Amino acid sequence: MQFDVVTLFPELVDAVVRCGITGRAAERGLISLDLWNPRDYAVDVHRTVDDRPYGGGSGMVMTGECLLQAIRAARQKNPGRVVYLSPQGLPLSQSLAHDLLIENSLILLCGRYEGIDERVIKLEVDMECSIGDYVLSGGELGAMVLIDVLTRLLPGALGHHESAAQDSFFDGLLDCPHYTRPDILEGHGVPTVLKSGNHAEIARWRKKQALGKTWRCRPELLQARQLASSERVLLDEYINEFESSKKLY
Repeated sequence: MQFDVVTLFPELVDAVVRCGITGRAAERGLISLDLWNPRDYAVDVHRTVDDRPYGGGSGMVMTGECLLQAIRAARQKNPGRVVYLSPQGLPLSQSLAHDLLIENSLILLCGRYEGIDERVIKLEVDMECSIGDYVLSGGELGAMVLIDVLTRLLPGALGHHESAAQDSFFDGLLDCPHYTRPDILEGHGVPTVLKSGNHAEIARWRKKQALGKTWRCRPELLQARQLASSERVLLDEYINEFESSKKLY
């Protein structure tokens, strides 16, 4: 998958392909990253890319000329959709990530200061995307998050072919708890079923725990999901066990 990122801080975004899963994916040729700095398209000696907002107010706004030229230069090489990372955008979700993965290439636009000239959005942006309801200094972290999310979904990016399918939100649920060695950690053991070797029972336990964790931590996800009858049985079991354990204390 090809990512082109329009950013004032290319060295920051470049870090996403220097380590971890995204780094290994880049080494294998599964993803490629090109960076476009709007300052390179500034015409004045100071390479100015921002100006005061019309109508007054605090802060500065990224100017349109430099952004448009950077985006269009990227588009000549990569005809992918332009995604602007902004608080007004569609919330990033696993479902949206799957939709974006189909594109095979994206141009990610990172704003700074108080934002970008609205006319750039009208002229060149295909969609806006938000990684959460909070304020960041710029869109670079959002772009890095989106690149990481999409890379994990690419075949061959993860060490095990089932890893992505077991992630939280893949099937609308949170992930189940995980355990590794040692067998006892400060007096706390590992659920017996995970050491039983019974793969059917282990799968059942993991599904029940995923349903239960979602019920406890993100109940709204269950409201948006049609539970199968077998899942309803597992969730009822979990709730009964959870309520019984509370009575012991």
